[in-house]
Amino acid sequence: MTLKQKAFTRKVLIYIALIIMAVAALFPILFCLSASLRTQDDLFRNMFPFSIKSLIPTAATLENYVIIFTKHEFWRPIMNTMIVTVFTIIFGCILNSMAAFAFTCFEFKGKKILYPLVLISFMVPFEAIAIPLYSVASNLSMVDTYAGMIIPAVADGLVTFLFIQFFKDIPPSLVEAARVDGAKWPTIFTKIIMPISVPVFVTAGLMIFMNQWNSYMWPLLVARSKDIRTIQIAISQFSGERSIQWTYIYASSMVSAIIPICLFLPFQKHFVEGITAGSVKG
Repeated sequence: MTLKQKAFTRKVLIYIALIIMAVAALFPILFCLSASLRTQDDLFRNMFPFSIKSLIPTAATLENYVIIFTKHEFWRPIMNTMIVTVFTIIFGCILNSMAAFAFTCFEFKGKKILYPLVLISFMVPFEAIAIPLYSVASNLSMVDTYAGMIIPAVADGLVTFLFIQFFKDIPPSLVEAARVDGAKWPTIFTKIIMPISVPVFVTAGLMIFMNQWNSYMWPLLVARSKDIRTIQIAISQFSGERSIQWTYIYASSMVSAIIPICLFLPFQKHFVEGITAGSVKG
């Protein structure tokens, strides 16, 4: 076998492996889409034994999507989740970036203690602090409110760390030049730091978005009324004690997945830039 033949064979094997990996990665999404377009009877009739019929609907229908939006008002949890997510992103990016700016540009008492605490904060499982956090939220009358879902998620140690790593790469001479020209710290932050930190702001925003969009445990504890339930809680409502509406779960899951995908794709370049810049120093 010549060198060209070996190179061609190696390339073919690589492409075959990539195709297999792509199919394995996309299979859950394709199966979910297929199941969402079927009736409950059609889904179970062709599920066992598993065959090609398990993936192709006998008669595709959009009935499941119509029912979850009309009968179950699935648009309401989507709007609730969007409200919680948008406000968390806005306040989270502002607060965490300001904290990172302070850690990067200032020397103050307790900095050597606070910085490790920031690093430790995103290593602690949320389940470990859920009950004490709920007690605090209850004492502050934030249970069953949007504020109860937004405020506890604003401060994020991982997002703060990401901002710190990005700000460390900004030349100190840039800040010093602005100070010499008489610029105050708020002006430096808003007019100089923020415009050149767009990639990390996009990355942080997407990270907060994914955390809030997929959040289940905390909204389950805080959002008692149906009017403010988020999308993940709404999906779980299709699973009852006596029956599980699998087709509704698949349809609502597809809606829940499409929105983050549509948001992530346009900002993919900035997301990669922010992650790369934030991982240069560690």
